[in-house]
Amino acid sequence: MASTEDSALSGGAASEPVPTDLQAFAVQLRRMNGEINRVIHGFAAGHDLHATDVQALAAILDSDDPLTPGRLREHLGLTSGAVTACLDRLERAGHVRRSRDSADRRVVHLHYAPGAKSAARAFFQPLAAATESARVRFSADELAVALRFLAAMNEELSELRARQR
Repeated sequence: MASTEDSALSGGAASEPVPTDLQAFAVQLRRMNGEINRVIHGFAAGHDLHATDVQALAAILDSDDPLTPGRLREHLGLTSGAVTACLDRLERAGHVRRSRDSADRRVVHLHYAPGAKSAARAFFQPLAAATESARVRFSADELAVALRFLAAMNEELSELRARQR
């Protein structure tokens, strides 16, 4: 029999109380993190990459401006040598390309290769479908709150990482 928490968090009866304490959030965030990690590891294994390589791809894709190897190193918390090895693997596999800045040839920009986007999109389509299936269960106001929470969590985690450097 499902607990009140499991039932409520999976779309159970609206009249059942939904725990909102730290423990409930921790459990659900760990579960989601575990599930996403399994998907990431599957993509990495299927493309002869490391899980860190997939994190690098996500960082490059999500960046508003082209990343440099130095900014990627800071984001991933790796050494320069580890980032170089990661980028070499990604470039060999056709996932990223490096280009020199036209104004300052010493600066290298990282770009997600167009063909790699379609391969990633195909692999991660089930994750997108699962996200959409969950998303449609909530109102626009609820989703706005959920997005605010996730953004706040990312901000807090980023600040925590910065303090630990």
